[in-house]
Amino acid sequence: MTLLAWFIAFALDLLLGDPPRWPHPVRWMGALISFTQNRIRARCHSPRQLRAGGALLWLVVVGVTFAAAFGALKAAQAVHPWLGWLLEVWMIYTSLAARCLADEARGVERALRSGSLARSRQQLSRIVGRDTSQLDAPHITRAVVETVAENSVDGVIAPLFFLLLGGAPMMMAYKAVNTLDSMVGYKNEKYRHIGMISARMDDAANFFPARISWLLLTCAAALCRLNPAAALRIGWRDRYQHSSPNCAWPEATVAGALGIRLGGPNRYFGEWVEKPWIGDARREVAVEDIPRSVRLMLIASTLALLLFALLRLTFSGA
Repeated sequence: MTLLAWFIAFALDLLLGDPPRWPHPVRWMGALISFTQNRIRARCHSPRQLRAGGALLWLVVVGVTFAAAFGALKAAQAVHPWLGWLLEVWMIYTSLAARCLADEARGVERALRSGSLARSRQQLSRIVGRDTSQLDAPHITRAVVETVAENSVDGVIAPLFFLLLGGAPMMMAYKAVNTLDSMVGYKNEKYRHIGMISARMDDAANFFPARISWLLLTCAAALCRLNPAAALRIGWRDRYQHSSPNCAWPEATVAGALGIRLGGPNRYFGEWVEKPWIGDARREVAVEDIPRSVRLMLIASTLALLLFALLRLTFSGA
């Protein structure tokens, strides 16, 4: 039943994505983060106090999320096993983001193909933190490919990894860790202190999934008939060409598979950030690289599901 829940939830994500009007735990996590952060900021003012408050913020949000998911599953199972199973499917489904990521990337692709830079920039701003107002078509395309590569980890591979480790409650706890990082884990003046713990814990949580993505995306490159040898080589060579200890693993692997260069300097929140280049510019980036990166992400995600399901079957017999 457990593995059946995994596969059904994965299929639901691919079929339905994230309908905007449906209830979603990440939105509830975001509300809890905002509420708790505001209370902490009202009482903490010095950098030291904000760092301690940031640790408390992390403990409250992740702890409440895990406890709520665990308690809800136990309560539903006590009412009826099928109710517990359906709730498990829903939790897993809402923790995956493959379809949502693919849809957002394709939205930018459609705008680029229509020749509308303004709409392309607007669509891109929905999925990246950088300033998109002055980007040309190659920069927009590069940003989409980077986002798809990076989010193949925290949108699919890492949630499935924590599902393997601790079931749906652990998967939900990971989503809380990831949501904290996306909301407060920045190095600018506003979040540097209160978000320090959230950023570091997100790095720790993604450590193994990011490195697993290197191998999964390389296998996906072979299945897509791209360049798996370059994906493997450049994924390893450029694995540390990023301020994050994890982001360059999938980005470099995708760059190698496609034969393009990613990364480089860009503007974030009004500040110019110098970032190293990732990959080799064997050719210029093209709009067609967006659907290619989406296929790589989807196939790597499917391989992750199969790998973790096999591990679950091997070690637990479930």
